[in-house]
Amino acid sequence: MEILRVKDLSFTYPQEKCAALKDVCFSIAEGEFCVLCGPSGCGKTTLLRLLKKELAPKGSLRGEIFYCGRSLDELSEREAAEEIGYVSQDPEQQIVTDRVWHELAFGLENLGLSRESIRRRVGEVAGFFGIERWFRQETSTLSGGQKQLLNLASVMVMRPRILLLDEPTSQLDPIAAADFLAMLARLHRELGLTILFVEHRLEECLSLCDTIGVMSEGKLVCMDAPAKVGAKMADGALPLLPEAIRRLRLSFPSAARLYWSLAKNSSASCPLSVREGRQFLKNICPNPKVRTLPSGEEIKGSPALTLKNVWFRYEKTSPDILCGADFLLQEGEVYCLLGGNGSGKTTLLHVAAGLRRAYRGDVRIFGKKQAAYRSNSLYQGVLSYLPQDVRTIFAKDSVREDFEEYFNVCSLSKKEWETRTNDLWKKLEIPDILDRHPYDLSGGEQQKCALTKLLAANPRILLLDEPTKGLDAYAKQALGGVLQKHCKDGASVLIVTHDLEFAAQFANRCGLFFDGGILAQAAPQEFFGENRFYTTSAKRISEGLFLGTVTCEQVEALCRVNKEEVV
Repeated sequence: MEILRVKDLSFTYPQEKCAALKDVCFSIAEGEFCVLCGPSGCGKTTLLRLLKKELAPKGSLRGEIFYCGRSLDELSEREAAEEIGYVSQDPEQQIVTDRVWHELAFGLENLGLSRESIRRRVGEVAGFFGIERWFRQETSTLSGGQKQLLNLASVMVMRPRILLLDEPTSQLDPIAAADFLAMLARLHRELGLTILFVEHRLEECLSLCDTIGVMSEGKLVCMDAPAKVGAKMADGALPLLPEAIRRLRLSFPSAARLYWSLAKNSSASCPLSVREGRQFLKNICPNPKVRTLPSGEEIKGSPALTLKNVWFRYEKTSPDILCGADFLLQEGEVYCLLGGNGSGKTTLLHVAAGLRRAYRGDVRIFGKKQAAYRSNSLYQGVLSYLPQDVRTIFAKDSVREDFEEYFNVCSLSKKEWETRTNDLWKKLEIPDILDRHPYDLSGGEQQKCALTKLLAANPRILLLDEPTKGLDAYAKQALGGVLQKHCKDGASVLIVTHDLEFAAQFANRCGLFFDGGILAQAAPQEFFGENRFYTTSAKRISEGLFLGTVTCEQVEALCRVNKEEVV
């Protein structure tokens, strides 16, 4: 039975010349699990919000959306709220109450259910999702993974027939993301729930879904089973230019990317999981003679940022978040700090940026005590900070006005900042959005604009909290190149991230934050190469064949060095 059908759907935002969606057509059967992917700004979120009546953006709409054979507009407010669930990418945005139990009950209270019914439903859902241990906690105390799980449970307590999710794992650490996806798989398997899932990180998703839809420039160019889409990508059979297909391939799982790069005239189907990727690699390179690659060049720069024996807690009676933490960021390096949600990574950034003050320990910037930087001199070309919620750094009604004000504060002439901005604009491939309101941009476009704003000021130290959030794989490649160039020019970059693939490819050093301090740090090949669980898919695929291969490029290089005959 068809639960959702979209027919000839086009949509244009107010005062925009180019349509965000162009003649989109597809249908989803009841009980189907569908993943929607595509470049940042291609219309995925717009499409998803149009399917949720209460969240539909304003603009010019043409075409039809049918839910269970009825026009979406015909649904009552109650039907739309109950039967079509929606989970956003930002866990903070969707939580509206101060206690976990009240968040679970909130939607049911608004539907006017009896107290007995609410208690029964809330208890059932709390048990199913494993929320009993933190049922009475304040929502502000939860980790990112717990908050997103709570958002999912708060939607599921309404008993929807279809669940829409907009990059729900983008801010979760790998373990929390895997747990979240496992819960989605369980909901799909045990309840027969229909799921439409927008995602950039496809490594874990494709083995769960029945169908994958590929979007580009507002159009749905393909919707089919994952293996068939993989075959079309390999053959160049999608109705896209070869360059667009090449960029889309970067978003697909490591196993598929290795297949496309190494398989020649193969009759084997495109592998999508780590297990399938391992089998493929063993077939094409069964007995490698060369198992390792030379280590990358080690950065040995002067200290840019130093934390020594730093202790921090938010309140006098609360537990310590930083417990004697030591950290060194060298000039000219990209350092990626990884760890679980709520472990204290962002707190370390806040202390390093001077936004929070440690009650014990020493923080130095280029050998000078942090407190010695007076009158905001620390932020005048010395250090810049990108928060997780990039919207907080925009203060004007258009991107242009915001940039002009910021660069005036930075004492940059209009010619200087326009030259720098235009260069970054091209490298990050940002469309012409200077005259749009920052809040009207897609998540990926907001991220790129915020990064451009900070990078154009040319700070000597750049602190970035989840900079790849909302970016497609190609945009991440472009960002990584920009950050590496920034460091070659003498700057230093500290990145807090959950993106293991990005860290493996672009970091000079990686560190794992755990139990109030940095547990281990090393170059990516050593850091991820010695891990079994907290590591990249490329390492999992090549484990046992190669040593220290943590990116697809490294696996490909060793396969070619061994000169094995490619099937």
